[in-house]
Amino acid sequence: MTINRRELLGYGAAALGATVIGLPQIANAAGELTIAYNVNLPSWDPTTGPSAVNPTIQGLYQSVFDQFIPQKPDLSFAPGLLTEWGWNDDRTKIMMTVRDGVTWHDGSPFTAEDVVWSLQRAGNEKTGNPIQFVWKNVNNFKIDGNKITGDVVQFDPVYFKWMSFLTGYIMPKAYYEKVGAEGFEKAPIGTGPYMVDKFERNAFLRLKANPNYWGGKPAFENVTIKFVTDAASRVAEIESGSSQVTLEIPYEEYDRLIAKDGLAGSCKNVSDIGMIFFNDIDVMLDKNVRQAAVMAVDKKLLVDRLLRGYGQPIDTLETPEYAAYDASIKVEHNPEKAKELLAASGYSPEKPVKFTIQTTKGFKPKDYEMIQAIVGMWRKVGIEATIEVYEIAKHYELRAADKLTPAAFYNWGNAIGDPTTSTGFATYGPSPHSVWDSQDLIDMINPLWGEKDEAKRIGGWKAVDKYIAEQAYVLPLIQYAQPIVHAKGVNVVQHISGALLPALMTPA
Repeated sequence: MTINRRELLGYGAAALGATVIGLPQIANAAGELTIAYNVNLPSWDPTTGPSAVNPTIQGLYQSVFDQFIPQKPDLSFAPGLLTEWGWNDDRTKIMMTVRDGVTWHDGSPFTAEDVVWSLQRAGNEKTGNPIQFVWKNVNNFKIDGNKITGDVVQFDPVYFKWMSFLTGYIMPKAYYEKVGAEGFEKAPIGTGPYMVDKFERNAFLRLKANPNYWGGKPAFENVTIKFVTDAASRVAEIESGSSQVTLEIPYEEYDRLIAKDGLAGSCKNVSDIGMIFFNDIDVMLDKNVRQAAVMAVDKKLLVDRLLRGYGQPIDTLETPEYAAYDASIKVEHNPEKAKELLAASGYSPEKPVKFTIQTTKGFKPKDYEMIQAIVGMWRKVGIEATIEVYEIAKHYELRAADKLTPAAFYNWGNAIGDPTTSTGFATYGPSPHSVWDSQDLIDMINPLWGEKDEAKRIGGWKAVDKYIAEQAYVLPLIQYAQPIVHAKGVNVVQHISGALLPALMTPA
């Protein structure tokens, strides 16, 4: 199995009433909650375009839409709109059972036809689903009551896992066909725990509880989500009481805020990692430069000093929660060896190798400061890197076009913990999510996409991770801990995917 690049390709009373300076509190009206969120929502279709593969906005999508198969906060899979799913013995067919008695936000019934239409739409390359190459692998769906079968065109071992991940959402067939893409953007509906009440792009989103939600009506009647992309502004939001929940703030601010009366927090390791893409252009084609760039970075120091001990260093694109994690794969921190490697290619601190590194600033806690520290570590061994700051949307655009600079920082999310959705997508050349295109890696990965023997598949990915570490094709940095600060009047359940879900929040 091979994959080519073309294939892959108004504030409510709660918000206003809480602006009085003072201790954070539940807003004046009962059942009101305000959240200061760290990113904007560019689009309401969770299955098409670059937004669909942005891990940081999945919590917004999951509040309005249901995925085929939901994940619990510990990332285990649970029955949702699909109550049963699986393969036949020879992996040539899939079977699914659809939940009865569910309604869309407009009151119309949810049916098996919605499921089949959503899967067919996702698998149609004309629709613009970034994960179309997965969804196209099953077709010829047949419906019998609430039972669905489908024929496997090409076996994909991760097909059902994708139903819990990016673009894995069920869309309303009749409503979408009636209003079209433009109408859906103006008035989106789903089957999720919250309904869209009001949306002002780049400003806020107001949600209203779905009284008929199949999983039970959420505790907060109204939720206002302010889009506050500046970390310092999110700190001010929570400290002033304007918002009752926020996330992704600097760790020193997290420690300071949770020590204040009226505030509490949670900071657990999540499935997100910090990494630096290497693009196979210019000086990055030199293995000595890549290996030196990796060996020069003291990841433990980054965690201990910059991140105040939150998170943990990683040496592959797998965290301990991922299926292909291999603790035996280690990459040493050795600045002296880095100098030797660079010297072999004619570089030194006096005559450094030069390239640009791109990074976000304030998107993740200490992202820019971490790159500054890494650039300082590089400088000592003979690497002179110029920092270029970009917005996360620009990263997606450049990555899809394979136009990142020789090095680029990114936050990679992998809530389903499968190696295909970490190492696979990030380093497989034909993927639009990768910028490393060497044939050796493509040839090594190709057989794993459709491997039916699970033990052999996971073993193969571990071998790929080991080879990538030896060749220094990417620079894994850390597994993130996600800081969430909230008023003590709100109970927050942290989801290991990193999605901040209002439906999991309750009044204390």
